[in-house]
Amino acid sequence: MASDKVPTLHSLEKPEDLKQLMRQDRGEDCLSCKIVGSGAFFGLAAYSYISGMSQLEKQRAVILQKNSMFGMRSRRLGIAGISLGLAYMGMWRAFR
Repeated sequence: MASDKVPTLHSLEKPEDLKQLMRQDRGEDCLSCKIVGSGAFFGLAAYSYISGMSQLEKQRAVILQKNSMFGMRSRRLGIAGISLGLAYMGMWRAFR
């Protein structure tokens, strides 16, 4: 048997502390795992921004011709927002 100690009924009825369980479950990543993980998010952010803006410029004439509610400015803002979100996730991964 793994443990000879049998928990009492009272201890089983008491809910466990969520913060303590999360602290035990978290674990620490090694430095190289943090670097690779955050680097992947930074790379995705850069790729998303560069490729998104280049595709937007290629389709500029078609977008302006359609006169849609979403013009160039809102599409640029969307691409920048996605890229910033990915960069933030890279920062969070690096320092958390």
